[in-house]
Amino acid sequence: AALAGWARDETTRRGGAAAQARRDAAQAAEELDAVHGKLSARCKECEVVVAAGVRPRDAVGDAVTRAAHERRRLDAGLDEAERLRGTLAAEQDHAAVAKALAGHLSARGFEQWLLDEALGHLAEGASGVLRELSAGQYSLTLDRQRNFVVVDHRSADEQRPARTLSGGETFLASLSLALTLAEHLTQLAVGVAPRLESIFLDEGFGTLDAETLDVVAAAIEELGARGRTVGIVTHVRDLADRMPVRYDVQKGSAGSVVERVER
Repeated sequence: AALAGWARDETTRRGGAAAQARRDAAQAAEELDAVHGKLSARCKECEVVVAAGVRPRDAVGDAVTRAAHERRRLDAGLDEAERLRGTLAAEQDHAAVAKALAGHLSARGFEQWLLDEALGHLAEGASGVLRELSAGQYSLTLDRQRNFVVVDHRSADEQRPARTLSGGETFLASLSLALTLAEHLTQLAVGVAPRLESIFLDEGFGTLDAETLDVVAAAIEELGARGRTVGIVTHVRDLADRMPVRYDVQKGSAGSVVERVER
């Protein structure tokens, strides 16, 4: 009787436990279905296709593998694009050079290019000479229209047209250009380089003050010391007296008389 009572109690207990287990299993199944639903929804949001009978975890793994492969492909494409951009930049540079050369080497462009180069060298050399003759006040440069522009270093490096110079200053600028042209003529020539042996300056000295006249006279004497013949036409006696050889022209009743005078 005692054994039968225990068996009934045990059956009841195990039956209750089995019922609880079934309820827990049903709840777990519901929760699993909910998780699968969420995973499926998330996969759909991420454009991961979950085929029928395939677990979302497996579908996600396959998608990650495909994404890694696609990333490697895109990285390779980016590297190739960067290489092509570098090649394009180099080719564009070559094209720009070729276009510039085509313009320079055209009948009109090449001539203009040569003139611009020669004018640039002339302005650079004359600038140094003018700065020396003007005691550091003036130098020359070119504007965008390739016109000569004076730089006034005593007026905050103001740039102004050369036509604004006074008579004496204009003479100094002209003298600077003439002296520079004489020095650089061999560089500008084609073939056998000629030498400019003689330079003649006609007047303009009367507009110079005594100090500037002395500087100009020294520059002329320097040219003579370098083997060039410098001829000047002047009414300024102080300048004429500094020349090693001069020809005085005297007006007489019977005509003009020329006298050679050596210092």
